[in-house]
Parts: sequence; structure tokens; C-alpha cells
Amino acid sequence: MTSDTIYHFFDYKSPYAYLAQHDTFCLRTDYGLNVEWLPYTLNIPAYLGDASLDATGQDVIGTRNAHQWRRVKYSYMDCRREANRHGLTIKGPKKIFDSKLAHMAFLFVSQRADFESFHSTVFERFWRRDLDIEDMAQLSEIIVASGLDASNFSAYCQGEGVDTLSRIQEDAESQGVFGVPSYLYRGELFWGVERIPRLLEATER
Repeated sequence: MTSDTIYHFFDYKSPYAYLAQHDTFCLRTDYGLNVEWLPYTLNIPAYLGDASLDATGQDVIGTRNAHQWRRVKYSYMDCRREANRHGLTIKGPKKIFDSKLAHMAFLFVSQRADFESFHSTVFERFWRRDLDIEDMAQLSEIIVASGLDASNFSAYCQGEGVDTLSRIQEDAESQGVFGVPSYLYRGELFWGVERIPRLLEATER
């Protein structure tokens, strides 16, 4: 990691990470800062329990306790409130998705071209419930729409992609990262988009 780079950690299944993207891109466009986006895959069941809703909206797994459900319901209410202010749509997913495949798709794209179009499309469509981020075919379509050849994507996800994603996860946690959106600058961690003002202060030291 280089000293003049801000490392931004995101997860496509985090509504808070989605809401942070505009301000994160502004770090680059408005402030001229060097920002590197890195996927960090949250293990949501480890701290909020697992859940999956059927067609009637009932949880068919039943491992979350009452406190965890209150916390989840508040989080989505809070995110929708903020999303409405910015003209974004956030619809809570019916289950906890495994975002590793989408994160490898991000890495595949970012190694070959500018990732912004792909990145924005995945976030927007996922939170409209218009994208299954566990579906390779759907992710491949977005890769192609971004102007890239997706023929090697499947092979990438069986080798280099797994290794790269694992290394990023391990490096992030060794630096103290535990959630998203997070920003790491010169070894100092800032968690949450509301900490961007403090991050900007750190870049001026």
C-alpha cells in the first residue's frame, strides 16, 4: 500500500456502501485525491444472524433474535431515508447474498478498464432487486455492457480472482477493517461516509 493513496473498502450488499459512492467519487473528482476501490466481503450472519424471506415475507431460517431484527429494520429504514434524499432506490433483499462473485467481477473489470460504469450499474441494479449478484451470467452481461470481453471471466473466478479477493480481505483485516464503507489512509482507518470530513483533514496534515 502506498502512503498517498486512500483505500476505500465496499461491499455490494451493503446499503451504506451504496450511499457512500457519490461522496467517495468526489474525493477523486473534486479534491484530486488518489483513491483505490477494494471489495471487502462482509460476513453478515456472523453478527446479524442469517435470514431468508419467503413469498409472504416470513423468515424461513429463523436464526435472528429480536434485537438483530430491530437493528436490521432500522438500518434499512435509515438507508431508505437517505436514499430518498439523493434520488436513489433501496429495496431490502429477500436473503443475505454472497457478494464474492460480484467482487471478483469488479476486480476483473478494474484490472482491464475504468470500473465506474460497471460499479455503478451493479450497485444500482442490486438495490432495485434487478440483479442477482450470485449469477455469473448476469454479471457477465454487465461486464460486456461495460465494453469488455467476458469470455475469461469464469476462469478468472476459479483461480486468480479467488486468490486476489482473499488477499485483499486478509490485508484489509490486518489493517483493522471490519465493515464498510471504510477508508484507510496512511494506516488510519475511517469507518462510514460521515467520517469523510475527518479523512480530508488527515490528507492535509
